[in-house]
Amino acid sequence: MSDTNVTDKENILKIDGLTKLYPGVVALDCMSISVRRGEVHAIVGENGAGKSTLIKIITGCIEPTRGQIQYDGKIIQKMNPIESLSLGIGAVYQEFNLVPWLSVAENIFFGRELKNGIFLDRQTMNHQAAEIMDSLGVSIDPAARVKDLTVAYQQIVEIAKSISRDVKLLIMDEPSAPLTGPEIESMFTIIRRLKEKGVTILYISHRLDEIFTISDRVTVMRDGQFITTLQTSKTNREELIRKMVGRELSSTFPPRKIPVGQTILQVCNLKNNYVKSMSFDLRQGEILGLGGLVGAGRTETARALFGADPISGGTIELFGKPVRINSPVEAIRLGIGLIPEDRKKHGALLGLSINSNIVFSCLRRFAKAGWINQKKANKEVNNLMSILQIKAPSSDQLVKNLSGGNQQKVVLAKWLATQCKILIFDEPTRGIDVGAKQEIYRLMRQLTETGLTIIMISSEMPELIGMSDRIIVMHEGYKTGEIQKAEMTQERILDLASQSVKVS
Repeated sequence: MSDTNVTDKENILKIDGLTKLYPGVVALDCMSISVRRGEVHAIVGENGAGKSTLIKIITGCIEPTRGQIQYDGKIIQKMNPIESLSLGIGAVYQEFNLVPWLSVAENIFFGRELKNGIFLDRQTMNHQAAEIMDSLGVSIDPAARVKDLTVAYQQIVEIAKSISRDVKLLIMDEPSAPLTGPEIESMFTIIRRLKEKGVTILYISHRLDEIFTISDRVTVMRDGQFITTLQTSKTNREELIRKMVGRELSSTFPPRKIPVGQTILQVCNLKNNYVKSMSFDLRQGEILGLGGLVGAGRTETARALFGADPISGGTIELFGKPVRINSPVEAIRLGIGLIPEDRKKHGALLGLSINSNIVFSCLRRFAKAGWINQKKANKEVNNLMSILQIKAPSSDQLVKNLSGGNQQKVVLAKWLATQCKILIFDEPTRGIDVGAKQEIYRLMRQLTETGLTIIMISSEMPELIGMSDRIIVMHEGYKTGEIQKAEMTQERILDLASQSVKVS
């Protein structure tokens, strides 16, 4: 074990030889790290590197097999979530920890509600919640129910709930994953203010650009082990990636090798309660990007095309014929699939196996007289697992036990099994690491070369520009512009994303 000097004033957190063993799995392998007071300390690594296990041990959610934690000058013998909070350790997890039927303010003050006598003082809670939201640079009604918010706004409530406490150490696990540019900048502003007050930030993110923007030092993990800690100003993206994956990576975004084909989908003046006016065409084998800020109507456009939300106006032509899409069942029959932004909630059946997830989407392909041809189904599943390089002991592995990247591949495999012609990706790489991102990009490009057509919604500018053949930009339910490949810049996208459409 490393030095256990409890009088060390420089570090707020010192971890020495931390190990966590599960049956057949070493989640953490003799991990050691020191975090200095008042710094923004980033932790990076591929999925499965042990980052989540580490922060769950620090917050007392799980108990280590062995090793030592020293916090604020004292050796912690046994941590639990309540003691962690009392010590001033807060956490914003990648998985939301909100009560959906309660209001924003009630979630922020959950467990420490403000009261006026025996009654909840909702007025004061709403007022204080509004002040927190103002400090974040966002406008969210404190009385709104969390279940009615978008994923992005739910994440902001998580951040607000944590920073509303008097924390000394704030752990942020992928806090910006569902956010776009302005929201991320607002979050960075809050982080800098907390840092000025002496709060230490432990920041976990797959977005390496954020690491270089916000952190003072960065620790790299791989396979549950400590690799190195570097001053952020003295390293670069390439070095971090090499240390994270233990190998060289090729160009991030694979180039197009085959020209796009003819127009296969035409959407004219699409409307519903969220989409005000959306028109575009889609060509075979292309990746059409949808850009815009949170609330622009990108996801709502995708849901309308997939039949998940009703359409009140406009026309859709598929392969030159008018179609009406009133339900996801009709969309699937027409060859349209949707990989949703929240794959764990809407994309995958986490409690079922890989096999069940893939076969479930296209039972008719493998059924005869009411019986499943299991041999035929298994052959298809194993073939897709091989093509997509899904890392699992077998197709019987439960999806909930896979890494984020492999969960995304299972959802992709599910749609490929339906033999769809158009596949909508909503935030295709949200919450997955840089190595898995490249695999998803490679697969997307390979699929388009076989004739599959992709609509991609992305809040990551490099991804949107790097993967799209064209970009349609939206603002508050309206299409504000179309950008060809040669004209794509972040400035151009943001300019269109912030343009209001004048309605006559």
